[in-house]
Amino acid sequence: MAGTVLVTGGSGYIAGFLIRQLIENGWQVRTTVRSLAREAEVRDWLQVDDGRLRFFAADLEQDAGWAEAMAGCSHVAHVASPFPIDVPSDADALVVPAREGALRALRFAKAAGVQRFVLTSSMAAIAYGHGKGRDLYDEADWTNLDDPKVMPYPRSKTVAERSAREWARAEAPEIEFASVNPAAVFGPLLSDDLSTSIEVVKQLLEGKVPLCPDIGFGIIDVRDVADLHYRALNAPRVRDDRFVCSGPFLKMIDVANLLRTNLGDQARRVPARKMPGWLLKMFALVRPELRQLVAELGNVRGGDSRHAMERLGWTMRPPEEAILATARDLIGRAIVKV
Repeated sequence: MAGTVLVTGGSGYIAGFLIRQLIENGWQVRTTVRSLAREAEVRDWLQVDDGRLRFFAADLEQDAGWAEAMAGCSHVAHVASPFPIDVPSDADALVVPAREGALRALRFAKAAGVQRFVLTSSMAAIAYGHGKGRDLYDEADWTNLDDPKVMPYPRSKTVAERSAREWARAEAPEIEFASVNPAAVFGPLLSDDLSTSIEVVKQLLEGKVPLCPDIGFGIIDVRDVADLHYRALNAPRVRDDRFVCSGPFLKMIDVANLLRTNLGDQARRVPARKMPGWLLKMFALVRPELRQLVAELGNVRGGDSRHAMERLGWTMRPPEEAILATARDLIGRAIVKV
């Protein structure tokens, strides 16, 4: 199956690999960027058949450009969403553009007669606000927004996905809607423009994390995230579905050990010891950006991906492959100097 698909946020990490896979399989692809000044740069990263890829300027918070980008599309992968490294003081700085961007994309998709709409959500919309009594989550779970400790990013992903699902059911039942909910995304790099999750490996390699706090994340390779989006776009009878996209949950010390074991002297600055919880709490008193890490101490938020495997025939690489691909590209591109 191949048609014309819009992939939003074309300069992003997941979107880039998805665009590649779609074009390799015969699709005509349109993509949005906030400014067409980036088109040549992004084309250079992607290294795809330029005749199958068109760029449109569109912003999550503005209507301009969306109708033109959607025109003639049968499918949409709405990948664009804000994901900053720093935690904003006001959660609405993330919640509003994430929610409004998803709803804006849906409204224009309906107007254009789009048949299927796949939203990139996150494990952040599933596994937060549940306390420490659980360690594995699936598609039936939603982040508990009544918990005041839920940080702005998981809050934004939860609000955006819930709002999009409710709108699609009520206003566009003819559209086949689905979401993909990835955990922390690693893997090979497309460019030197790093996604937020890649910063974890970068800071470990640079020695900027002297000790490993007791936090972790589910690991998934960006190529597998793109493949799950591709399958969700293509599979028959996907409607109002949700797909957890997560490999094993690893603590930061596990990632550090993996780097030191496999990279030898290139990982000489990677920490070998855990950070006591009390020490992280002390650092957070003077560095507010660390408060979100304090809230994660001891938590395990594993994702159960069996539904995606059984329903779509999807498989994933081992987490070691994703982490080491990131590290080797960071070193090979001299983003991290060893």
